[in-house]
Amino acid sequence: MNVTKNQIDDLNLKLTVEISHSDYEESLHKRLNDYRKKADIRGFRRGMAPLSLIQRLYGEQALYDCVNRTLGQALDDFVQTEGLAATMVGEPLPAEEQPQISWKAGDDFTFIFDIACTSEVKFTVGKDDKITYYDIEIEDKAVEAEKERLLEQYGSMEEGEKSGEKDYIIADIANDSHKAEGVYVSVSNVSEAYRKKFIGLKAGKTIKVNVNEAFENETDRAAMLKLDKAKLAEIDPEFNFTVVNIKTFVPAKNEQATWDKMFGEGKVTTEEEFLEKVKENLKAEYTREANYRFGIDARAYFVKKADLQIPEAFMKRWIVYANEGKFTNEQVDAEFPSFIEDFRWQQTREAIMKQFDLKVTEDDIREAAENFVRYQYAMYGMPNVPEDMVKSSASNVMADDNQRRNLREQCADNKALAAVHENVTAKPKKIKLDKFRELK
Repeated sequence: MNVTKNQIDDLNLKLTVEISHSDYEESLHKRLNDYRKKADIRGFRRGMAPLSLIQRLYGEQALYDCVNRTLGQALDDFVQTEGLAATMVGEPLPAEEQPQISWKAGDDFTFIFDIACTSEVKFTVGKDDKITYYDIEIEDKAVEAEKERLLEQYGSMEEGEKSGEKDYIIADIANDSHKAEGVYVSVSNVSEAYRKKFIGLKAGKTIKVNVNEAFENETDRAAMLKLDKAKLAEIDPEFNFTVVNIKTFVPAKNEQATWDKMFGEGKVTTEEEFLEKVKENLKAEYTREANYRFGIDARAYFVKKADLQIPEAFMKRWIVYANEGKFTNEQVDAEFPSFIEDFRWQQTREAIMKQFDLKVTEDDIREAAENFVRYQYAMYGMPNVPEDMVKSSASNVMADDNQRRNLREQCADNKALAAVHENVTAKPKKIKLDKFRELK
């Protein structure tokens, strides 16, 4: 066997593997004898068929298997000897100039491959690395806005005199083809072009409404009319809309009873203590945002520091080849910028995790799955789901390969960025919230 390396540039090489008859002759003979021992051919006792017949029936498949096993071993040996395993992109790809193979025992075979590697990631994380950490200022207007948000959160619906943009109207609607009583209409869900007609209404007022124009979402319109969605096209859209009453949302009063609901009985007893709690809420929120921003900046900083060189043309070929025609070249070209950005970060992250000996464990993935489940339940207004339900739902999440892969990636990101935050120099910088939100 002869293996010839032709280095095209720093990242790409061409490998020619020449396999002679003597390289596979012995293994082919053994393979054919194995076929013979197992062959059950009519007219011959098991294992006693002539080798010439076995050769005719199974020779080409046996030759293919033996040559490819020899070729695979040659490629593995080359990768290990050259120390390419850590940086090689995908696997060797057949070169465009690969000659046509005719599978005939006794022949010599030539295989030509393209092999490509990234540059080696060489950097360390330390105190010499300086990354800005934003300290978001708590402004009076933000305190006031958060205070109002909390009071609204604990507010309630009450009878209103006339409708406003955040109110609900309870009405009876009717025309010659259909009527519905006691329908609820959120003024904020009325189409923008029609909304003014719904503001300032009082109980007993009747207006003409084209429901197709006022309620553009068919699902919402069908629910309001108490109709099957499929029957919407059958009715006249012009309705008399008679207001029965108005429900208006009233924020909670800024008083002891409300503070007890918010923070627990007796935990806050004065306006000043309430405002301190508001500031604590803002501080926690701003810290989460600042940490997230630090992660973005740290990721960009170390990707740049790693300066990973990538054989992009080969990588595009590899993506198409490895996915067996699921993506066209045009699709790969369109998605390649985002793919390459993620790839650079993954290689950089792996170097960080290696430096600090970080690993993602099964417990890490389960914890992430349970936190994800709690968040999902909270989004649907269920913040205090029993733990057995959380664990059961988390197990279902982890059973999905895609979700499990995403959770592992999330855990790896969190571990790497936590190590970065702990080991670099974070340069504090005060910033106002509006300026912080404008950061790219």
